[in-house]
Amino acid sequence: MLLIMRINEDTLLEGEKVVLVPYNADHVPRYHQWMCSPELQKLTASEPLTLEQEYDMQRSWREDDDKCTFIILDKQKWADPSIPEQECMVGDVNIFLTDPSDASLAELEIMIAVPCYRGKGLGKEVTRMMMCYGVHKLGVQKFEVKIGLDNKISIAMFKNFHFRELSISEVFREVTLGVTMNEALQKHVFGNMDFMLQREYGKARDIRQAPFCDNSL
Repeated sequence: MLLIMRINEDTLLEGEKVVLVPYNADHVPRYHQWMCSPELQKLTASEPLTLEQEYDMQRSWREDDDKCTFIILDKQKWADPSIPEQECMVGDVNIFLTDPSDASLAELEIMIAVPCYRGKGLGKEVTRMMMCYGVHKLGVQKFEVKIGLDNKISIAMFKNFHFRELSISEVFREVTLGVTMNEALQKHVFGNMDFMLQREYGKARDIRQAPFCDNSL
């Protein structure tokens, strides 16, 4: 299997409203704060972790061969170098390889963790960006998502990306949607791909921090 998930360790994806950056240790305290929320635990089917366990999880995700994780940043905030990156965080997005025998199949997960950022089109933009990245950089052709049956807004959003219902689990109260990205659909969804810019995260971070470097020596 191609070790695709470390491919994003120095990748920054810039859209209109968001910037996607690799999940690193600096992001963990804010992420842990989010995941202490019972609402997010329920939405993500997650168990509460200690801060130390969260750091262990971040390291395992970073080294995982079948998972690609980005932190979602508010682009407008991130453009202001006086605002620490952690304070620009609004959510995360993941791509999982779910079938060892089929590297073209992946599950997509998106979380807008900060309530005031929901309903503003960020989820739609992040979905488009990650599907494009998955197809063109990771070789993914088939995407699936699992969504709570009560989450009508997310279900409708993914259906706008031509996802179709694959199955319903009454036990877990969730629906699985899927889409296969053929050439015609890629052209329709991605267009000429001018909605996303890829840059080196390390360089972008250094440039952002440059104004606060001590140049007096």
